[in-house]
Amino acid sequence: MKNFVVNPVLNKEFKLRFRSFKSFLGILFYLLALGLIIVGFVFIESLSNTTGFFKPDQSRTIFIMLSFLQLALILFITPGLTAGVISSERERQTLNILLTTTQSSASIVLSKLISSLSYLLLLIVASLPLYSFVFLFGGISPGQVLVTISFYMFTMLVFGSLGVLFSTLIRKTIVSMVTTYGVTLFLAGGTAFLTIIFMQFANRYGYSATPSTNPLAYFTAMLNPAIILLSTFEPDFTRELTTNTGIKFPLWISYIISYTVIFIAAILLSIKKLRPNMKKG
Repeated sequence: MKNFVVNPVLNKEFKLRFRSFKSFLGILFYLLALGLIIVGFVFIESLSNTTGFFKPDQSRTIFIMLSFLQLALILFITPGLTAGVISSERERQTLNILLTTTQSSASIVLSKLISSLSYLLLLIVASLPLYSFVFLFGGISPGQVLVTISFYMFTMLVFGSLGVLFSTLIRKTIVSMVTTYGVTLFLAGGTAFLTIIFMQFANRYGYSATPSTNPLAYFTAMLNPAIILLSTFEPDFTRELTTNTGIKFPLWISYIISYTVIFIAAILLSIKKLRPNMKKG
């Protein structure tokens, strides 16, 4: 554990990412964009009603909107941050030098993953004060915010591990990045599309006396981060999905189990393939 904390690879990555002026400039513009979206939403909602005031019950809508914006940010930026951590070292011909150090394969892979996701985590933490708009009007509990942030961190780790995996398996950074974005697009958009199709199929061919169920919609929904996030906000959607699939097992537990398996498999395979031609002893 001490070797992992006092890690030259991790220290170098942190210094390269957080000593750049562009990194903090990106945080500034990101917070400005989110702030303008919130202020614009409040302004539009206040003009849309006859009283000219913002309704307190609309604060929950702001929170849901911010949550999905943050999730879209994670799914869009994470592949770009992690898909080239190993392949870029190979292209610069510095990977062989890195492998000759005393750092283990696990230390190198985990250090690259943590350093890549640290900037994205900083963006999410820096945006927490913007949630004060929600607490100002009420409608959302602090526990809901903590659950949402935990969901973000877990999703970041899983999709980041996929980026590291493809960066280890594929030699070219551009190919690795395209592959990672393709898998992310399938998990974020393809599974949602399949879930809608399977649910419509069950509704179309179901009857009032003997309603039809299609369990395939459950297995595609449990892999979709947006559907999981939506289910935490809208219990009615979860009940409808349970009715259409016939599976009563909590959807978020299936999400945690399946994505934990993906994370562990991606990390172990990345560690194994980092030194494919080296044998113990």
